Amino acid sequence: MTETGIHYLDASGPEGMRLYAIGDVHGRHDLLAAMHRRIESQLEYAPAPDWRIIHLGDYVDRGPDSRSVIDFLIDAQKYDPRNIMLAGNHDIGMLEFLADAEPDGLFMNYGGVQTAQSYGVDLLRDGHWFGKAEAIARGHMALVKAVPRSHVDFLQSLAFSVSFGDFFFCHAGIRPGVPLDGQSQQDLIWIRDAFHDHPGLFPKVIVHGHTPVPEAEVRANRVNVDTLAWKSGTLSALAIDGGDKRIIAVQGKAF
Repeated sequence: MTETGIHYLDASGPEGMRLYAIGDVHGRHDLLAAMHRRIESQLEYAPAPDWRIIHLGDYVDRGPDSRSVIDFLIDAQKYDPRNIMLAGNHDIGMLEFLADAEPDGLFMNYGGVQTAQSYGVDLLRDGHWFGKAEAIARGHMALVKAVPRSHVDFLQSLAFSVSFGDFFFCHAGIRPGVPLDGQSQQDLIWIRDAFHDHPGLFPKVIVHGHTPVPEAEVRANRVNVDTLAWKSGTLSALAIDGGDKRIIAVQGKAF
């Protein structure tokens, strides 16, 4: 630890608890299932007294199978509540679209059409957005009917951050200068430049996704594990076991 915060090299997880933080999934059920198999294998080969698997949000949009991703996460949480799911901006964007069919919002413009298709609803006609308000309303109504109540409940239940040991986990990052317990939900799922460009240390090392990088990015004050899984075919995670930290990744088909 330094006077101003905690450096990644000095950071440790809680004694006796192994942590896994998984980056943005974006509809890649195949990669999420593969990552869980990898983690399960590690826990079986080298058991830990306790563990947590922290999912950093953005489960839906862009990739091919958002519905199966949510089904998987619901089942994982039921099987063991040590699976922790945090909210990403796309997850909140889906909730917002279900509540109000905004044609120019995040969902309609950044991958929601693929999410809708995973529920059997086509928001495109001949490769183009529905151009009329009535048509958008029809697509919205179809999606509202198609999305199970359990999926809406799951998205509404997502936490925005969690902290263990010297690490603070969230989807996008934090606002520098604001205490960790005072961060706004908006910043936790949306912030970029003010967070990325901050040169100093934070009270804890921030583990996040939200901004894609070619490979997991480890810096003194933060770790980014968003490796554009939906397109690159690489889903990354940070594993923390006491003072030991390492990046793990699973590979699949790239698009």
